[in-house]
Amino acid sequence: VQLQASGGGLVQAGGSLRLSCAASGLTFSSYVMGWFRQAPGKDRESVATIARSGGGTSYTDSVKGRFTISRDNTQNTVYLQMNSLKPEDTAVYYCAARRLGYGGFDYWGQGTQVTVSS
Repeated sequence: VQLQASGGGLVQAGGSLRLSCAASGLTFSSYVMGWFRQAPGKDRESVATIARSGGGTSYTDSVKGRFTISRDNTQNTVYLQMNSLKPEDTAVYYCAARRLGYGGFDYWGQGTQVTVSS
């Protein structure tokens, strides 16, 4: 299984980025997908998750109204649209896949750096 995250970069506060995560080696539509992030010196936190069909999403409070998770099961790809970025969004962002509807994630991508300058 491979999860390949991309789309990170350097952006000014208020700007936007779109992260992508291409999955291979698994039946993508059978997995709940999630985006996580880890800032320097902080624990990894869940940012957003999306149900297998894409019909259900959840977000951590700090990104609600600014970030949107989506998926394309025909392209085996999950996205994270990030708008109105803030310096506190700076982190390495990881995508992950979970087979069950609960519990820990089974597979992780390599991460993509997002840096938001003030």
